[in-house]
Amino acid sequence: MTGYARAEGEHAPENGEPWTWSWEMRSVNARGLDLRLRVPSGADRIEPLARRKLSDRLGRGSVSATLVLSRETGAGSPKINRAVLNDIISLQNELEDEGLVFPSPPRLDTLLSVRGILETEEQSPLGEDEWVALSKTVLTGLEQTLDHMIKARAEEGARMADVLAGHLDTIDALCIEAGGLAATQPETLRRRFQTQLTELLELDPPLPEERLAQELALLSTKADVREELDRLAAHIAAARDHLGGDGPVGRKLDFLCQELNREANTLCSKSIDMDLTRVGLDLKSTIEQFREQVQNVE
Repeated sequence: MTGYARAEGEHAPENGEPWTWSWEMRSVNARGLDLRLRVPSGADRIEPLARRKLSDRLGRGSVSATLVLSRETGAGSPKINRAVLNDIISLQNELEDEGLVFPSPPRLDTLLSVRGILETEEQSPLGEDEWVALSKTVLTGLEQTLDHMIKARAEEGARMADVLAGHLDTIDALCIEAGGLAATQPETLRRRFQTQLTELLELDPPLPEERLAQELALLSTKADVREELDRLAAHIAAARDHLGGDGPVGRKLDFLCQELNREANTLCSKSIDMDLTRVGLDLKSTIEQFREQVQNVE
């Protein structure tokens, strides 16, 4: 199921500069659970903890979560090494005193590209206690973001439930129509019996009576679709129960789709009436639409 959420906040340690964090999370449809996490360099120890929290609360979907973590401080900003810069300028003056003439004074961007002039102040590494406190804050933020995304997925799930219920209504109506058409099959079957019996009796040599009875019984059994209609009704009732229940139902509905499709196939293969075959094909088409939407449900 699809969903999006974002949350951000701040971690202020007792000693030292504050940190800012932000989580951005997206979820799209998938048959299973596929987690993709991105954390800043140096914060790798947060990833397995975050992955475990996501796995505990999500059962399906392709989920991506991105953490942005930064420290609100001047540490890490570039700094000019004036001693090296002054040495270069002094060298230029010495060369000019020796008679070497430069067409123009060196540009600032040229000087800054010289190795050693532009330095970056390294941030001091965090201690273990600081890391534990920062990780706790960041993971709490992850749970907040996950709450928002789950809420968004639940809202979409409510809308999806209406769509799935509509498909089940159509499947149910087609089964009722199939039941009415199946009730007319005995007359069609009687006429087919007569034709089949005439053909069997005219065989030379004629079929033994036992074989003749077997052939007629087989034809009668193959034309009876009442069991398929009963199983279709049972599967529809089970699907309605799942839609009205709590918790993940996507895999259960996916299994029921397979069973519904199996019974629809058998119904079509047993049909001896064009109208019943048409209803069976419409039933298969609607079950496929239902199955496609079920792939979006956790």
